[in-house]
Amino acid sequence: MYSLDHLTENSLVVHFSSKMDISITLRIATIAERVRSELGDLLEVVPSSCSLYVEYDILKTDPILLESRIKGIIATTTQSASSYKTITLPCYYDPSVAPDLLRLAEEKQLSIDEVIQIHSNTEYTVCSTGFAPGFAYLSKVDQRIATPRLSTPRSRIPAGSVGIADQQTAVYPSASPAGWNIIGNCPLTLFDINATPISPFTIGDKVKFTPITRDEFIEQGGQFE
Repeated sequence: MYSLDHLTENSLVVHFSSKMDISITLRIATIAERVRSELGDLLEVVPSSCSLYVEYDILKTDPILLESRIKGIIATTTQSASSYKTITLPCYYDPSVAPDLLRLAEEKQLSIDEVIQIHSNTEYTVCSTGFAPGFAYLSKVDQRIATPRLSTPRSRIPAGSVGIADQQTAVYPSASPAGWNIIGNCPLTLFDINATPISPFTIGDKVKFTPITRDEFIEQGGQFE
């Protein structure tokens, strides 16, 4: 089941679920690709974990016809595509770059090595992008290390910070305010406006973290602040 609502005279949103479900997220990503390729002449097609946003030129598009065609695509999309890629991200897990790593381990009654093993042994799915350019929400974090956002966000954390919030994890592609629990740092550049693509993440992609040493972190461009 889903609901389709016209937000403005030139935009609509399709709601598929009130809570995140990876199978639904993958289906939405496939629907978004079909909408882009089959309907054309649209200004924006933005999938998220639970919904799909479509913006169009009111001078070129009949909203009623567009709604009908989107409903047709939804009705004939029964499963997600299988062409998603797997992205491997190096991560330096160490209190020198991870101010919440030790606290998280203590709260969960785990060793730091166990937290690292649990986080890096999980394969995550890109469920949505946003907050900042190149920021990808990855699910699901193992319940053993899932933890709520900080009660008081930090005013600034370094680029590459790897965080956990509830059952999601993410890499901050640039220095920014942050309310997530920081447990490591990824030295790679994950958003570059001059690169093609500008970000490696597409909704539906799989992501794995690989623990690296301090020397490897520095060799790959990691910095300490």
